[in-house]
Amino acid sequence: MEKDKLIIGGRAFTSRFILGSGKYSLNLIEAAVKDAGAEIVTLAVRRANTGEQENILDFIPKGVTLLPNTSGARDAGEAVRIARLARALGCGDFVKIEIMRDSKYLLPDNSETVKATEILAKEGFTVLPYMYPDLNVARDLVNAGAAAVMPLGAPIGSNRGLVTKEFIGILIEEIDLPVIVDAGIGRPSQACEAMEMGAAAVMANTALATAGNLPAMASAFRLAIEAGRKAYLAGVGRELVRGASSSDPLTGFLRD
Repeated sequence: MEKDKLIIGGRAFTSRFILGSGKYSLNLIEAAVKDAGAEIVTLAVRRANTGEQENILDFIPKGVTLLPNTSGARDAGEAVRIARLARALGCGDFVKIEIMRDSKYLLPDNSETVKATEILAKEGFTVLPYMYPDLNVARDLVNAGAAAVMPLGAPIGSNRGLVTKEFIGILIEEIDLPVIVDAGIGRPSQACEAMEMGAAAVMANTALATAGNLPAMASAFRLAIEAGRKAYLAGVGRELVRGASSSDPLTGFLRD
């Protein structure tokens, strides 16, 4: 497992848990990062550019890779401007593209996401686009220069788990980029399931923010993601469509 690295944009990471930071207080971020073992933390650019005394950048531990998102963008042009602002603020070249015109369900606009990805990839950004799991769109994102794809498991903030499991499975099977399950993961068991499927990583935010003990939940997610990855690498047992299979051949006498 020591050599099992997550590679994004040519950079290697040991942790496969990407931590969202948008929904909990600043004084809990450092503890959450520590207990999650996270090496990548997302942040909304508006939280790093508020002009207020407390800045989220002061609470994220040193050595953690920042993944600013373009939350609030309604089209590719707005997303590109936010990404450039994040780089100017010193957040680096990683960027998570989030483009949503729909304010009720907060579903990503896949076509605008492809446009923004192509522009920013050409400018040297490491682009991780948040997208609805559609194989054709994922292929377009690959061609546009994405470093990974981040399909939603369920609507943002819903904690409903892998509602789009079958479609994420198709992406894992067909796309030659890391598939990072993002949005909707509500429990460590759901994160484990995503990793068992072959997802490269899992991102969670609301599940931690709504937990009774955030650092403890962060630790639970870390352990679940590690277990799911180990199970995937070990070769998860096949599922039988129907019937049963004896675990001990000596019990065959029961059928005599």
